[in-house]
Amino acid sequence: MNLPDKVTLVEVGPRDGLQNQSHTLTPAERVEFIERLSQAGLSQIEAGSFVSPTQIPQMANTDQVFAGLKSNDAVRYFALVPNLQGLEAAIDAGVKDIAVFTAASDTFTHKNINCSIAESLDRIALLMPVAQQTDLRVRGYVSCTLGCPYEGEIHPERVAEVAKALVDLGCYEISLGDTVGMGTPEQARQMIRTVSRQVPLPMLAAHFHDTYGQALANLYAVLQEGITVIDSAVAGLGGCPYARGASGNVATEDVLYMLNGLGIETGVDMNALLAANHYVCSRLDHINHSKVAAVLQPLHP
Repeated sequence: MNLPDKVTLVEVGPRDGLQNQSHTLTPAERVEFIERLSQAGLSQIEAGSFVSPTQIPQMANTDQVFAGLKSNDAVRYFALVPNLQGLEAAIDAGVKDIAVFTAASDTFTHKNINCSIAESLDRIALLMPVAQQTDLRVRGYVSCTLGCPYEGEIHPERVAEVAKALVDLGCYEISLGDTVGMGTPEQARQMIRTVSRQVPLPMLAAHFHDTYGQALANLYAVLQEGITVIDSAVAGLGGCPYARGASGNVATEDVLYMLNGLGIETGVDMNALLAANHYVCSRLDHINHSKVAAVLQPLHP
């Protein structure tokens, strides 16, 4: 069986997970949540986004969140930025790593950010010189890689084209998102094979939602293809406000349990992760979407 020895889990709960919740955490609560995640051994955490608070109030005061985080050389905290204004706010907040986003579906980008894929790439191109001048690392997100809520099937060649464009602009890593969670294992496998002809495998990450209950199966398939970076959210937090029917991200606890069972090293401690789960779910009054946490949580309150 061809599986990696080690996988990096990228925790997206504090941004992608919280942005679609009906309850908004205070900056202090968000800092506490993130600190608990870092204590669990997660080395890359998406800590927030610099977007309009009118559009996404859950991400308001992200500058205060970054100001409240303890310096930790073992953890990289990054933030999503949509435009130059967001980038400037991130730089002012001392952010060292940022993420930019587009999609493999024109209809989705129009619904999400009111532009085409090509226009979204042009917007990202405007950010890159500023990011390079300030030594920021830039991660790229591609949404709708295994299907679109508006267009349906997305051809892997389109995903590869968009991913390669982001690499050419200067992104160090491309996170391939199944935004609606509609992909199946063979689709996921073929998508990775196609994209990896344009972008080296070490530069690719899998970001799968679990709407149809396929996320773990899809991750297992792409692990066999050589993927070693997985995005996930504690308690299965998340969803997409612009993709009808999209449920949460695959739960970090569920991914960790699978990886532990496969003997794949992550450096993440399950008990500490469950403590972070308990903290955030109790603050959000949120139903826990992690099957593993639902079983183990009573044992580790």
